[in-house]
Amino acid sequence: MTEKVISAKVQFVTISDDESGQRIDNFLLAKLKGVPKSLIYRIVRKGEVRVNKGRIKPEYKLQGGDIVRIPPVRVSEKNTTPISTKLNKVAELESHILYEDEVLIVVNKPSGIAVHGGSGLSFGLIEALRALRPEARFLELVHRIDRDTSGILLVAKKRSALRNLHEQLRVKTVKKDYLALVRGQWQSHVKAVKAPLKKNELASGERIVRVSEDGKPSDTRFSIEERYQSATLVKASPVTGRTHQIRVHTQYAGHPIALDSKYGDAEFDQKMKSFGLNRLFLHAYSIRFTHPRTEEEMVITAPLDSNLKAILKRLRDEN
Repeated sequence: MTEKVISAKVQFVTISDDESGQRIDNFLLAKLKGVPKSLIYRIVRKGEVRVNKGRIKPEYKLQGGDIVRIPPVRVSEKNTTPISTKLNKVAELESHILYEDEVLIVVNKPSGIAVHGGSGLSFGLIEALRALRPEARFLELVHRIDRDTSGILLVAKKRSALRNLHEQLRVKTVKKDYLALVRGQWQSHVKAVKAPLKKNELASGERIVRVSEDGKPSDTRFSIEERYQSATLVKASPVTGRTHQIRVHTQYAGHPIALDSKYGDAEFDQKMKSFGLNRLFLHAYSIRFTHPRTEEEMVITAPLDSNLKAILKRLRDEN
């Protein structure tokens, strides 16, 4: 097992006005490239990262003039994949870009690729985009989707665009629609699931989300797209943006998503595998937002991949 030195000595970084407004955890992820998110949280929690000589929480928003103390950081390279072996993924990613201009990239993220490195992965979608666009001085994720979920992901090329889109997300003017294949016959009258969600971390570090009275308010709207003998294709539109929200809300409604390794149903998954499904059937297929520079209303859709299309054809044939 080898170690890589990310930061050999204590650094003191003064935050510029252009860097203000971002969370300290996101700032550190960008500054300490290759450091797992779990380690970032650990050094913040232990007080090794300080702002203006004081301890802060991971959600602290940086202000212009803040002085950030960054401790020496070493990371184990065990279980990480060198970027060189992922260059084919970088080349493939070009064909997944749905829209690009001077401030924004919209990507149709393939299933199985994390949005950023960490948790044993040295390479994620944002690292691939930075390799694909080496001339871009700034590339940051506007939001995230799960590793096994495919579909639309917004990436900002300017900090002003990132701030603008984060504000749109905060005031809930961004509309996202997902397609999910769920077990059984979704009932027509179930048009919304409002069940509070609480995030739990297991000893292994795995995150599991449960419906809990003391969880955060969570709201997903649902409509039926197509019915099959043993499954329903639903459109899920999250109003809030909690971790694993759609996956847990469909499970809570009694209709888990096909091939969901955390919240799924083994018997249903086995049947879908026999039909050829090889991934979680959850796809972020549409997004509506205001362009951060032109203020034009943008509506972008992302096609389903060939595996998901083939499954739907097979289900139609069964009807």
